[in-house]
Amino acid sequence: MTSLPPSRWRWAWWLLAWFSLVLALLGAVLPVLPTVPFVLLAAYASARGSDRLRRWLTGHRQFGPMIADWEHHGAVSRRAKWLASTMMVAAGLLVFFTAPLPWVAWLVWLTMATVATWLWRRPEP
Repeated sequence: MTSLPPSRWRWAWWLLAWFSLVLALLGAVLPVLPTVPFVLLAAYASARGSDRLRRWLTGHRQFGPMIADWEHHGAVSRRAKWLASTMMVAAGLLVFFTAPLPWVAWLVWLTMATVATWLWRRPEP
């Protein structure tokens, strides 16, 4: 990858990339946060804000193939789909039993069902 052009917004892309990466790492251990979308967002933002972070992400053993699949084919692995779906169900059950109002739980379930539908319609590498 070539050097980034100077931009007055480069710092914002850099910040978004790191923030997204932190959320992705938290998502790896917390069932309520997704990992894959935040990794992809970190890759997108780092391409505009940090050559160094971009190289690290694309060369990473876990993240690199995921980013390449998405960028080249819009694809998500079946393993990632199952993991995301399982975590959404776990988070949905947690919300269902802890939401202060029933409509909040249903809104969360509707949102996750929409995301899961979109996710399972993505091609696989």
